[in-house]
Amino acid sequence: MSMDPSLKTPLLGGLSPEQFMRRYWQKKPVVIRQAVPGVVPPIDRSALFELAGRDEVESRLVVQGANDWRLKHGPFTRRQIPSAKQAGWTLLVQGLDLHVPAAHELLSRFRFVPEARLDDLMISYASDGGGVGAHIDSYDVFLLQVSGTRRWRCGPVKDDTLVEGLPVRILANFEPTEEWVLEPGDMLYVPPRWGHDGVAVGGDCMTCSIGFRTPTPTDMARGVLQRMIDALETDPTEPHYRDPAGSATATPGRIPEAMQTFAAKAVIDALNDARSLACALGESLTEPKATVWFEGGDVLPDGAGVRLDDRSRMMYDDHHVFINGESFRAGGKDARLLRQLADERMLSAKSLGQFSVGARELLNDWACDGWLRSDA
Repeated sequence: MSMDPSLKTPLLGGLSPEQFMRRYWQKKPVVIRQAVPGVVPPIDRSALFELAGRDEVESRLVVQGANDWRLKHGPFTRRQIPSAKQAGWTLLVQGLDLHVPAAHELLSRFRFVPEARLDDLMISYASDGGGVGAHIDSYDVFLLQVSGTRRWRCGPVKDDTLVEGLPVRILANFEPTEEWVLEPGDMLYVPPRWGHDGVAVGGDCMTCSIGFRTPTPTDMARGVLQRMIDALETDPTEPHYRDPAGSATATPGRIPEAMQTFAAKAVIDALNDARSLACALGESLTEPKATVWFEGGDVLPDGAGVRLDDRSRMMYDDHHVFINGESFRAGGKDARLLRQLADERMLSAKSLGQFSVGARELLNDWACDGWLRSDA
């Protein structure tokens, strides 16, 4: 569900999203006490360990020894996960929102940030003293304590040198300026590139990390350009390259200047195709992660509403609707309703009945692909 960004909320310490973004977002860390009063972990320890054993789930195990750190990647059998009585280890499970409805519901509370920025909800389970060391992230993150207690140290990073020879990225010269102890329901916001180090105090420590991507220009360009290249089609009417008059050469190894100019113009013309660029961006931003797969569904029944599958990513711009890496032109009432579906992630039966025949067929296709489901 979308939310009114001007309304104050306990989630942000009594601030509205607009106030929070102006005061703290990408500026400085802040602890919000009882952001989620009475919070319940979205998954219990046993179910989390079972989830970490599945092939389609990304999981990691970090174990801190007396003089070293060890990192292992899942899936894990139950025997590979240390005893809860053993100190100094952490199990990390990415994309919990893709597999656990309660985690997806928790994530939906943060939809005052554009969907295009969302990464996922990761959960960490730590025994006493467990953590992943002092580090920096390239994204905004909310760290919500859902079980047990964790001590956080945080500070700006002037020296991002890492400890050499470790399988985990730990700051060699971390100098924290603030420290807090978080109880269940408390939440810490950390901006990108701020150093932070969380250590479990006692056992059964569970922390949910809600992360928001901050892509670099290179990251963005790589994804968009690849899709623009894939979408290029040869026009049989477009002119071919022609050598200029008198182009005989005594240096055949040199690339002709006319060909360089021809190539530059071709690339610039392709990049100046605003529609192709918009489609490539939307398709790139909604592309599901490699570990995501959908179970086929059925045609939507009459008289029922519809709800996006928790794994679906749906966005829009002024002229297109994007879902799970595909783009569609949309206008008029159909566009308004599809944008509402992207914002609210659900539509009533009444709204569904307002679609054109063509748009309703498209929704049925999405339902058969498992991208959305009947909400009877």
